[in-house]
Amino acid sequence: MSFSALGLQPDLLRAVARQGYTEPTPVQREAIPLVLGGRDLMAGAQTGTGKTAAFVLPLLQILAARPSHDRRVRALVLAPTRELAIQVEESVRTYSGGRARSTAIYGGVGFGGQVGALRRGAEIVVATPGRLLDHARQGTIDLRAVEILVLDEADRMLDMGFIRDIRQVLALLPDRRQNLLFSATFSREIRSLAEGLLDRPASVQVTPENTAVDLVEQIVHPVDRERKRELLTHLVRTRQIDQALVFTRTKHGANRLAEQLTNDGIAAAAIHGNKSQSQRVRALADFKSGRILLLVATEVAARGLDIEALPHVVNFELPMVPSDYVHRIGRTGRAGITGTAVSLVCVDEAPLMREIQRLLGAPITSQVVAGFEPNRDIRPEPIRLRTGQHGGPRRNAPAHRSGPGDRNRPRFGNNTSRNRRPRRATNSFSR
Repeated sequence: MSFSALGLQPDLLRAVARQGYTEPTPVQREAIPLVLGGRDLMAGAQTGTGKTAAFVLPLLQILAARPSHDRRVRALVLAPTRELAIQVEESVRTYSGGRARSTAIYGGVGFGGQVGALRRGAEIVVATPGRLLDHARQGTIDLRAVEILVLDEADRMLDMGFIRDIRQVLALLPDRRQNLLFSATFSREIRSLAEGLLDRPASVQVTPENTAVDLVEQIVHPVDRERKRELLTHLVRTRQIDQALVFTRTKHGANRLAEQLTNDGIAAAAIHGNKSQSQRVRALADFKSGRILLLVATEVAARGLDIEALPHVVNFELPMVPSDYVHRIGRTGRAGITGTAVSLVCVDEAPLMREIQRLLGAPITSQVVAGFEPNRDIRPEPIRLRTGQHGGPRRNAPAHRSGPGDRNRPRFGNNTSRNRRPRRATNSFSR
């Protein structure tokens, strides 16, 4: 099937062709006609399946078909992280050819530029929930004319504690609107949110829930806890690992590992919530350009990163929640390009690995690297996360605030009224 069969207008088809894409991905084939038809949508799709284009393309076509001249916000996309918000807004500009008035609203930067963009009339706003509510509190954004709402990576927003913020945002929107919810997994909380948000939604599921991407080869290297960094350095130097996104559990751990790798002569940088936005943007740009080989990240910081043709993901430390493993390894093996997920597992993490394999429904290949055989006399120790150094809030933790004014932010209520209206270019869309 070609993109022309999906009902897209010629200008959008030309924009797609300019990006070098010829065939829609499964989520695009199923979702785009439904969104163009005005349906509410509940879509299950991992990052890297082309879900961004699955809502950006029809959103642009719908807005163009019924132009408005009052310069108010007509489409709102909520995203869990700054990086994802930036990337989605870039997609809006790319596929609209710069014709759509859009802006990204997120914390970590000043208000001035964002206020200016809103005053000039942004009809499409891509925002993180905390900073969006900061603008609502200061009266710099009006959401009463929103026609389309998109919740992107809804499962991650709930994991990060944004459910209260989301409900506050919903209370600021008109009752009559089209709602699109995208999530990699459908927990009880996600289904509860969908029931209060969506009106007779169509359902699209292109990736089985809680399963790893088929194109990702998964390997476990057993190793003593104190030799993990030494093993990672060895794997890089022997070219068993090329460029890689490396996951740690804590911000402190990410900083320490990046510093140690740099001392080992390996170009590395850390990215996490304590880094300024400019530091995060620079580290990501250096990684994409190949100036650094290893980008060390926490779970929250890496969510939504769009890195084309990433060959490796390394779990330097296993996540405490098994489903987070699926999110992590989904950073590679995208858009038809194979990838490898390497997990360095010490004796302390054996229970975590058993839970991950139980979730996946299959064992993961284990390979001991010569010279790094685990010492069987080492006994397991409890895994301790230092207070204030988590890669992200724990489940049910208070929502992360991304801008000023949080303490004085007004409560907007919990109205969740339903809608009332009927890596490089490849052969498929990866953005």
